[in-house]
Amino acid sequence: MSGFSIDWLDLREPADFGARDKNLAAQLVDFLQADTEISPIVVDLGSGTGSTLRALTKLGAHRCVWRLVDHNPALLNEALRRHGQDEIVEDYEADLLDVSSLPLGGASLLSASALFDLVSGQVVDAVVARIKKQGTAFYAALNYDGRTEWTPAHALDKVVLAAFNLDQQRDKGMGPALGPESAAYLKAALEGAGYTVYTGDSPWQLGPDQQALMADLIRGIRSAVSADYGLDQQALDEWENFRLAHVTDGRCLIGHSDVLAFAHI
Repeated sequence: MSGFSIDWLDLREPADFGARDKNLAAQLVDFLQADTEISPIVVDLGSGTGSTLRALTKLGAHRCVWRLVDHNPALLNEALRRHGQDEIVEDYEADLLDVSSLPLGGASLLSASALFDLVSGQVVDAVVARIKKQGTAFYAALNYDGRTEWTPAHALDKVVLAAFNLDQQRDKGMGPALGPESAAYLKAALEGAGYTVYTGDSPWQLGPDQQALMADLIRGIRSAVSADYGLDQQALDEWENFRLAHVTDGRCLIGHSDVLAFAHI
């Protein structure tokens, strides 16, 4: 489920593409292109405007049929506008909580980007149970892993990060979110279902050339930790102002993990 604006998704997409583990992506592309006689069906959950589609096609995944699944029709319409003439794209407006109704029939791959850290373990279990029945491959990129490293450092960085990681596990509409535990949970669930699982590091590495993204990220973190975590508001204001003052010369690493899995057939 994508709950974000087109502007935000566009802002983060270059960082997402740069962060994806290219070894895993290459392995996935080889899988999708292995049979030149078929057009593999890729079901992309929480597809937004089609960032996974763009990333994988840029890396060599062609002749695919893309089923883009999102709860937001505006994002799906934007995806069709961008890709309707270039790729075979089907759009599905759906509630991702209703896993039994997801359009997975005939799918070679179930993919998602920056999604599974937002969902509950129960949702993951239901998804894995469905794809196991038909041997569908699985690719989940850019799962937040709890790491955030700022340069220059600030005395409040560790306190803010601890609060932010707690906030990442609150219910965002799909049950208590897995947050930083998502990649480990996915790996265990998939291996338990008999999949061979590969993982890769996919951190955002942001610098002065991504000032707008860094500024939005700082403001978003500040907003997320401003209530319910007992932090001093004046100190948070100072932290936010310090961080914003350094978007022109500072750097930030946001940790993510990618998960790729193939069924034993």
